[in-house]
Amino acid sequence: MKNNLKYATFIIFLLVTCSTGQVLAQVPRQLGPASPDEIKKALAAVEASPDSLHVYKAYANALGLSNPQLVTQYQALMEKYPNKAIIPLAFGTVYYNAEMPQARDFLLKAAEMDPKNAKVWSMLSADAFTRGQNDLSIEYKRKAVLAEPSNANYALSYLMSFKDIDPNNYKQKVFDFVKRFPTSELGAQALYWLGEDATNINDRINYFEQLRKLYPPQNFSWSASGMIHLADDYLQKDPEEALVLINGMGDGRDWTVRRQVAESLIQINKLEQNKNYKDAIIELDQVKLPKFNYINDFIALKKAALQEKAGEVKAAYDSLAVKFAKLPTDQLDSALEWYGKNAGKDKEQVMKDIQKIRDSTAVVAYPFNLCLYTSNTKLNLNDLRGKVVLLTFWFPACSPCRAEFPHFQTVINKFKGENVVYIGINVSPEQDPYVIPLMENARYSFIPLRGSRAFAAKYYGVDGEPENFLIDKDGKIIFRNFRIDNTNHRTLELMISSLLQKDRESN
Repeated sequence: MKNNLKYATFIIFLLVTCSTGQVLAQVPRQLGPASPDEIKKALAAVEASPDSLHVYKAYANALGLSNPQLVTQYQALMEKYPNKAIIPLAFGTVYYNAEMPQARDFLLKAAEMDPKNAKVWSMLSADAFTRGQNDLSIEYKRKAVLAEPSNANYALSYLMSFKDIDPNNYKQKVFDFVKRFPTSELGAQALYWLGEDATNINDRINYFEQLRKLYPPQNFSWSASGMIHLADDYLQKDPEEALVLINGMGDGRDWTVRRQVAESLIQINKLEQNKNYKDAIIELDQVKLPKFNYINDFIALKKAALQEKAGEVKAAYDSLAVKFAKLPTDQLDSALEWYGKNAGKDKEQVMKDIQKIRDSTAVVAYPFNLCLYTSNTKLNLNDLRGKVVLLTFWFPACSPCRAEFPHFQTVINKFKGENVVYIGINVSPEQDPYVIPLMENARYSFIPLRGSRAFAAKYYGVDGEPENFLIDKDGKIIFRNFRIDNTNHRTLELMISSLLQKDRESN
């Protein structure tokens, strides 16, 4: 789900850790050359200060990254100053900051000349990651750590690599990291992500409580972020405990809202215990949730349970049907089937009600006709009528996009042989050279298409990547603004299954 707290926190994580090689920073760059006078001035600065990294970077930028003379001038500089590793480092950094694949060759030369420069290995790691060379990316991270073992940024970047490749030992490695950096914000960050990725609520509470103890939220921003999730978990299990936590977090806007939620839930639970269900429903209807929260489904299920106890089974069913239609989960599915049964509806009738809700909000997807990376032909969306289409807008250096791909792939693999097509539209043409290497190295199965940010914004309303859509067999967008991670594979499975089921019923 794009507009949730986990996604927002992940973006903050990327901004904080860009120096570790996890993400390539988007910065303004000059693709074409500057004026002759500016180039001459930049070269003069190089000759005046040949040991300054800054002047070489300024000279490379003045020449322009698309200027064929850039490599020629680089070679001339290397002949004049053959032992200065800062020259390939500067040229490589300029390309790296522009998220362009030409960075690699310069950075490899810099690493060869100065193998103890951790920053070079970090940038090479990011470049390898963008190419889908995950094993090589991890190896470069290891070299960055060896080059600068006391640097917590490089150590954290290397640590995060083990989350997927060695999950059994990852948790212990997190706590080892915390012991090494007990006063670092990055220690809090490592423990935060251990809690954030936990799928069991009791495990999650345990991790966040340790975060709270080891890194007081008043002093560590990552711990303060973790307390939001911890408070929302307690709101579901023990609102009185949640209130204790919330009262210790100050009077920020969201904490004030959460305090009101906790107080309301405590009152609602008392009314429910006294079987005063209608007043409990009235109280629950007045609850206003923070914009970013982890309890939206919990509140919906709580209200449905109260409505059923109050004898309002149809109201319980109707409210959950609307919620399930927009973003299905197993919890909502089970509850909807239960309330539907009590309302006299069988499973087929429930699905028809859901489909009716979805059809009422569906819109026709723009019938794009875009070039393939794998051939000289184009793919038109209209040619995919009769198939369910998972569409994502992305670009190679987009870490949130890349983090989502394995989860998409895991779900898509479950629908092999079905009428499901997985498409990725790259919105960053300057990163085209990364696309095919990424596909080959990471072995993703989506069909890569050439697009642009202007296209994505104009025809699909995309204002940031990744942006995901599910399109039914009739070419209509049924689902959008969803995010998939290790905690909600089933949501994507349920969405795709429902569209395939619709296909079967119509045939």
